[in-house]
Amino acid sequence: MKILLTVHDKSIAPRFDQATEVIIAEHDGRRLVGDLRTIILPRRGAEDLCDLIIKEGIDCVVCGGIEENYYRFFTWKKITVFDGIIGSHSEALQMAISGTLRPGKILPSAIEGC
Repeated sequence: MKILLTVHDKSIAPRFDQATEVIIAEHDGRRLVGDLRTIILPRRGAEDLCDLIIKEGIDCVVCGGIEENYYRFFTWKKITVFDGIIGSHSEALQMAISGTLRPGKILPSAIEGC
């Protein structure tokens, strides 16, 4: 399974359409397979990001806020979307792999920073 996380600094980007960096990870259901890939996007914008997600064969998107039309597009394409995630991208990735991540999740790393 391929997971894409929208990133800002070390956290999940607050808005899908404003992400300028993504991390792509593959896992076999138990652990990561291969190295994480970081991609710096040439500009902000949901269309380029959507194109990348489709071209890469992404199965799961982890992001902050996302517009309804993009959310519906991904679910129509059978791509799982965990939106409204707040916290570190590494913590979100581990929870996605373990199957414990849920939409709207405020991760412990976000609470610790308060």
